[in-house]
Amino acid sequence: MFESLSDRLGDVFARLRKRGALTDSDVVEALREVRVALLEADVALPVVKDFINTVKEEAVGQEVIRSVSPGQMVIKIVNDALIAKLGGEGAVEIDLNAAPPVPILMVGLQGSGKTTSTAKIALRLTQKDRKKVLMASLDVRRPAAQEQLRVLGEMAGIATLPVVEGQMPVEIARRALNAARLQGFDVVMLDTAGRMHVDEALMAEVVAVRDAVGPVETLLVADSLTGQDAVNVAQQFHERIGLTGIVLTRVDGDGRGGAALSMRAITGVPIKLMGTGEKIDALEPFHPERIAGRILGMGDIVSLVEKAAETVDRQEAEKLAAKVAKGNFDLDDLAQQLKQMRKMGGMQGVLSMLPGVAKIKDQIAKANIDEKVIKRQEAIISSMTREERRNPKIIAAKRKVRIAKGSGTSVQDVNRLLKQHQQMADMMKRMGKLGQKGMMRGGFPFGGGGGGMGGGGRGGGGFPGLR
Repeated sequence: MFESLSDRLGDVFARLRKRGALTDSDVVEALREVRVALLEADVALPVVKDFINTVKEEAVGQEVIRSVSPGQMVIKIVNDALIAKLGGEGAVEIDLNAAPPVPILMVGLQGSGKTTSTAKIALRLTQKDRKKVLMASLDVRRPAAQEQLRVLGEMAGIATLPVVEGQMPVEIARRALNAARLQGFDVVMLDTAGRMHVDEALMAEVVAVRDAVGPVETLLVADSLTGQDAVNVAQQFHERIGLTGIVLTRVDGDGRGGAALSMRAITGVPIKLMGTGEKIDALEPFHPERIAGRILGMGDIVSLVEKAAETVDRQEAEKLAAKVAKGNFDLDDLAQQLKQMRKMGGMQGVLSMLPGVAKIKDQIAKANIDEKVIKRQEAIISSMTREERRNPKIIAAKRKVRIAKGSGTSVQDVNRLLKQHQQMADMMKRMGKLGQKGMMRGGFPFGGGGGGMGGGGRGGGGFPGLR
């Protein structure tokens, strides 16, 4: 998300940084480009005007011009204004501060990802908040809508309310609350019906359900790819039923991000969560300060660390640390590292959160990162025997041919993987001998001369997935 906006703003600020001193006209010219970038990102015009005026008031004046680094000062002012527009410091969590079962009402248009988001949130509340969640589909209009939620519930291990033919939405909602009380559930997720557009029948139905259950949270699920249409939908729902939060879906496919920047400013309703992929666990809290950092190319190390903490198996990590301390690193260990990288969103997912990556975007593009390479490498390791994975030195020509056939790859792919593993194993031995100092001197496991797992460059390790 925000890729195109980040690129445009990156170019503007790069020029500002190069200048030792700035005049008022330099700042005004830069803000004019920022204004165009925001409009091209599909940010609502009133929001753009207000944003530029806010920044201009602080950026044009003697304080900025006389500062030690005027360019950096302007960027800081823009960063602060972005955070304010996106909702201020810190994520706004889902409110569960009520007597159980806590009703959460999910609303939105058809096709926005409402039913999937219901299951994602239920899974998140189960895993992170240790809540017992019951899901209920109130969609009696769309064919198989209730079945869809049941299937998602089975996938996520979340209970769903059994379907009773002929019941209307308000009846289903009341039955869900009663069932939750009797069975000791903490939260009830109510997935309402959507339409292709906002209409009176939809609103009347949602209002009736709201009045019947008194939800603690009313969350609008909005497709970020629809841009300003999503903002208009949010406005209409908020005026009629009173939203408490917004869940943005498909942000991984939205390169502009205008909806996110406009929604909070126009509705005053916080964006609480964002869907970052199709998987049932692809849901993240919306941190305005971290999103602002991504937009301005500052990275998002905190989210990267959190994602790593969520995906790392503690016992496996301790085993690996013990092996590295002894200077051991076999192909089973490499397979574990590849699996973890996939869980974190692959190379692109990791790189998008690193600060300064925008500056080397051309080099990354030329490197031609192929996320499928990681899966192929996992397939190669899976095609090896247990003995081969623990002692790669025994893998001679005939074994390589067998492994390549078994994994559907080539002998060259097997050779690249073995070379990459050897380089990493050598580095791990240095780390084991030198301790923390060795870790610093040895460099990042995938560092080196650029070739590596995907092949391509000269010499050293390279990133997995580079071709």
